Amino acid sequence: MIKEGIILKSTLIGTAILFTTTSVFADTLILNADAALDVKTGKLLSPATIVVEDNTITSISKRTPRNAPKNARIIDLNGHTLIPGLFDMHVHLTGDAQVHGYKRLRRTVPRSAITGVRNAKRTLAAGFTSVRNLGAGGYADLALRDAIYDGDVPGPRIFASGPALGITGGHCDNNLFTHEHQVTAAGVADGPWAVRKKVRENIKYGVDVIKFCATGGVLSKGTKVGAQQYSLEEMQALVAEVHLRGLTVAAHAHGTDGIKSAIRAGVDSVEHVSFLDDEAIKLALKHGTYFSMDIYNTEYILGEGEKAGILPESLDKERKVGAKQRASFSKAVEAGVNMVFGSDGGVYPHGDNGKQFSRMVKFGMTELQALQAATINSATLLKQQEKLGSLEAGKLADIIAVPGNPLDNITLMEQVTFVVKDGKVEVDKRTAK
Repeated sequence: MIKEGIILKSTLIGTAILFTTTSVFADTLILNADAALDVKTGKLLSPATIVVEDNTITSISKRTPRNAPKNARIIDLNGHTLIPGLFDMHVHLTGDAQVHGYKRLRRTVPRSAITGVRNAKRTLAAGFTSVRNLGAGGYADLALRDAIYDGDVPGPRIFASGPALGITGGHCDNNLFTHEHQVTAAGVADGPWAVRKKVRENIKYGVDVIKFCATGGVLSKGTKVGAQQYSLEEMQALVAEVHLRGLTVAAHAHGTDGIKSAIRAGVDSVEHVSFLDDEAIKLALKHGTYFSMDIYNTEYILGEGEKAGILPESLDKERKVGAKQRASFSKAVEAGVNMVFGSDGGVYPHGDNGKQFSRMVKFGMTELQALQAATINSATLLKQQEKLGSLEAGKLADIIAVPGNPLDNITLMEQVTFVVKDGKVEVDKRTAK
């Protein structure tokens, strides 16, 4: 007993020394700015000082603490407002906005992964410290996620889906070949047990989230954008399997029937949500479903899409969908549906994500609602609200700065000048030569 007591005492002393050493030698970062935004309440703390130790926010106050370590790194962000690091809940980092349609057939998985490295850096520089990557061939998004985590390349925190699930010949299949080539996308599965198996396969290889296609899409060949694809029975089996494993599931859905079936099946979020009716809104409110609506990229598709290789049939579909989707966005906001920020980055150039904020305000949101969609709402959908999504002591230090008050001018979200991710200064455009 005496020996065990000595060992226990020694262990406790060692632990105490470890904690003391960690506290004494922790890297301390102090950010002084004109203001910091509490996205939960919409209140501004002004002036504002945020203290970060290692990767965690330890305090938020109006002045630099008197007991700040002598070796603390102090950064003065005069004229700036501090905001939580942003989320974009619908991106394709391995996609290239200049490569659509048949041009994509020349892109291998390794080439797409390299493209993802470039796009990840651009996305982080735009202030998006976390993204949900919804669809990538060959699990390239997982490789990119892990490379960023290991510090090999800069980029946002990625919640990756791997290959998106879909029916044979549907939006998530590869329909650019003839029958002679017998090409099928990796995520294709038909029938309740087949979709369960495909979910299990994606989880086996390490995905964070599952995405499936509930309807046709704009950029796929041969699909009707509003037509439901998976049956309700298939969706229910898919969602049940995802939730059984503790993950969240996102459903691509433009058409009304597909939107409603996906909500009834229990999805966590619906993407695009173009053709929305009152029943779908009531269902979303009842189930607490989140909508992720990419209302900026229609401008790029119709303005630059032809040069990028977008097929004529896809351009025709976008002409029919864009205005409808924006009207649906306004209805959903007015009704109080849960909303997150999702831009479909990769359809348009990565790094331009912030341009969607002004469209969200134009079509019905307040500036605060738009910022909440990209911060605390997104963190909550991903079940990360205890770690991310707001500026609070104890949360991870994902912090950005914009030159002014975005509650007065939302276009400032296109001018992010300073980015801290996980306690590390990743971007400081004020000092760029």
